[in-house]
Amino acid sequence: MADFSDDDLLAELGVSKQQKKAAKHTPSEERTIAGFEDIQRFFETNNRPPQHGDSLDIVERLYAVRLDRLRETPEACALLAQFDLHGLLTVPTGLAPRDLDALNDHDLLAELGPDIAREDDINILKHVSSREERQAAEEIANRTPCRDFKQFKPIFEQAQAELQSGVRETRPFGKDASVEMEDFFILGGQLVYVAGLGEVVKASNGDTDWRLRVIYSNGMESNLLRKSLQRALYRDDVGRRLTQATAGPLFSGIWEKDDVGSGTIYVLRSLSNHPFVAQYRELIHKIGVTAGKVEDRIANAAHDATYLLADVEVVASYRLAKIDRVKLEHLFHRIFAAAQIDLTIPDRFGDPVKPREWFLVPLEAINEAVRHVQDGSIVDLIYDPKVARLVKAR
Repeated sequence: MADFSDDDLLAELGVSKQQKKAAKHTPSEERTIAGFEDIQRFFETNNRPPQHGDSLDIVERLYAVRLDRLRETPEACALLAQFDLHGLLTVPTGLAPRDLDALNDHDLLAELGPDIAREDDINILKHVSSREERQAAEEIANRTPCRDFKQFKPIFEQAQAELQSGVRETRPFGKDASVEMEDFFILGGQLVYVAGLGEVVKASNGDTDWRLRVIYSNGMESNLLRKSLQRALYRDDVGRRLTQATAGPLFSGIWEKDDVGSGTIYVLRSLSNHPFVAQYRELIHKIGVTAGKVEDRIANAAHDATYLLADVEVVASYRLAKIDRVKLEHLFHRIFAAAQIDLTIPDRFGDPVKPREWFLVPLEAINEAVRHVQDGSIVDLIYDPKVARLVKAR
């Protein structure tokens, strides 16, 4: 009888040799791995680990807090060891551990602590996916690349800027569990934007729900049900809602004779020969705020793409006293966002640029907005291009 190997004998018997399948990670572990991969991409882009600091970008600060949490969790270090290509889980010599319980509100947004079960916890089922884990896995699996993310990127950048400047604030999700169009949330360390309401869905218990178009700051999107988004925010211990961008306490007091002005609101009109600008010259205005002289600010307008590479004329200006200039500028841009012009012009080198802060809005509407700022009634007002006036935001 010829020599047969074990594999040959199994083949003769019609039995195929099965390879052991690699153990899969739980949805919780997958989220931990994905979060660590975000940190690694930051390191590869910036050639340094994310750092803490009030002057740094909020995303970097989120990553820094997340990395602190991973470093202090043995289960997370064991899980991520095979992925740690740059030695990020090793605490640098001389670096004292941070007191995560004492972090400020912005840092707490990054509290994604890996949700890994202790092996000796008898209250946790082993090898059985919980209902929450299955829901989380389903919600993550439904995410797809957002093909028109370029359209939403400026919206995320503005929201982050408003958060850093104090125009927006964060609130724990739960006190207000509503989800509406154009709401911003922080979920899993990412900004989440509700970009659209879709079809109405009837649940098995008869309740009505809505399909949402949800955009994530990492360029993904999903069509979650509204209740699914609410559940995800509830489950996230540090899930946050971003407040609406409102005027807030802009003025700190009444103008007195001896007060020092803190800046000037200026309204400019372009003298550009661009066909679109020339056609609507009387309606196209740039709204800005400066701490110095307006004349100095616009001295080189003809050589600056911000000013459409053309001279400008000042058509209105308003003196400020005891006011937060950054907040005020963001406020005006929010009010007139619907009238912001979408104009691309070549700069001095022929590269296309999109100047911001130019709006197709009559001067009368800008004057009206300033009056509302001065008397404190600007809250919840926006400019509606359809009626060419300020209206209450819905």
